[in-house]
Amino acid sequence: PDLLPACNGEITTMSFLQDVVDILLQYVVKSFDRSTKVIDFHYPNELLQEYNWELADQPQTLEEILLNCRTTLKYAIKTGHPRYFNQLSTGLDMVGLAADWLTSAANTNMFTYEIAPVFVLLEYVTLRKMREMVGWPGGCGDGIFSPGGAISNMYAMLIARFKMFPEVKEKGMAAIPRLVAFTSEHSHFSVKKGAAALGIGTDSVILIRCDERGKMIPSDLERRILEAKQKGFVPFLVSATAGTTVYGAFDPLIAIADICKKYKIWMHVDGAWGGGLLMSRKHKWKLNGVERANSVTWNPHKMMGVPLQCSALLVREEGLMQSCNQMHASYLFQQDKHYDLSYDTGDKALQCGRHVDVFKLWLMWRAKGTTGFEAQIDKCLELAEYLYNKIKNREGYEMVFDGKPQHTNVCFWYIPPSLRSMEDNEERMNHLMKVAPVIKARMMEYGTTMVSYQPLGDKVNFFRMVISNPAATHQDIDFLIDEIERLGQDL
Repeated sequence: PDLLPACNGEITTMSFLQDVVDILLQYVVKSFDRSTKVIDFHYPNELLQEYNWELADQPQTLEEILLNCRTTLKYAIKTGHPRYFNQLSTGLDMVGLAADWLTSAANTNMFTYEIAPVFVLLEYVTLRKMREMVGWPGGCGDGIFSPGGAISNMYAMLIARFKMFPEVKEKGMAAIPRLVAFTSEHSHFSVKKGAAALGIGTDSVILIRCDERGKMIPSDLERRILEAKQKGFVPFLVSATAGTTVYGAFDPLIAIADICKKYKIWMHVDGAWGGGLLMSRKHKWKLNGVERANSVTWNPHKMMGVPLQCSALLVREEGLMQSCNQMHASYLFQQDKHYDLSYDTGDKALQCGRHVDVFKLWLMWRAKGTTGFEAQIDKCLELAEYLYNKIKNREGYEMVFDGKPQHTNVCFWYIPPSLRSMEDNEERMNHLMKVAPVIKARMMEYGTTMVSYQPLGDKVNFFRMVISNPAATHQDIDFLIDEIERLGQDL
């Protein structure tokens, strides 16, 4: 009750917020200290019982509130720690963090220029710059920051469907023919999830075969399109992936673009993970053909290290998002305002309330320049290559696919000594399947590092190492290998 807006609350407020900032700064410094744990792991029931998390009728003191802040961070996963490799989004950027704090203090909504003037202009400038990097002339087109890659992909489906059948907006799915979408068997689950949410149905998403490196096979795509048309279905979207979740594969965009052009199908590129490579002169060739897409998903909160969340959908045709999504709510989007209404972007979004995600990206871009992002990305890819070279011929390791990784995904099995002389049969597979989960559990209990694992197709559990944290070094890669060996030696 002593904090602002309380009368004379300024001093109490300043000292409270100062204390909070001190707690945060200690946490930030700890995040980069390799001698600290990545995670202080407790089982859910332990953590529930150890503290009182329940909400009460009576207020707590500010001291207790500060304690709550400390406790929360004590058990938080240090996603900025140089040895946290668990997700596609890792690292903690200081300018991005500052931008997030500013955004929270400004606490406004992204729907109109009226209430978010600078933020709306920065979104306009930043999206145009991103479209320029995709290769659309003069950065033409449209776009929006959305709550993550899954929603960006869903927007793409929504807009592609509207482009082909505008009447679906009023009349719904019953008024249009049975639609089908195509994506690779290694694509992100969000393509099916979007189809389910939009009433298209998951059965209408046709999975295209991949080669052994995880890239979509164009001839299979064409075959399946013809097959669908013969059955009377209407192909409306192909979602190609630039940087698949597990293998980090880049689909052959030029060949896919040719097929989409031939059959007049909307081409979407899900570059949530790989889009960042457009910042790098050395690596952007992996997205050759992306400029021919109708829409592109690009998540700066992954490879570029922008704090969560920051995901952009870019659309080549201007005005399409607006006509697809607008509802003309007269209490927000009054047509008789005294400024240029094209800056009221809220009606082209699915959300009404929309968080300001652009400022973190914009401020980081100002601080680093494109060359700074490029150096950061090149470094992460160099580290992945270092890891690959280190383990490809090392005893006790087997690569999941041949050849050096295209992105920072390095997929491998660790083979404990007890399995090394065993012949490759079902019994060995059953043993190998259990190795990665046990090592991962031990990593978390020791708190030393975190790296992801999963099965895929007929391949049993393997490690998927990804690097997107610019704080990581060669020593951290060496540490990870030593740690896997230390924790898996006896299995």
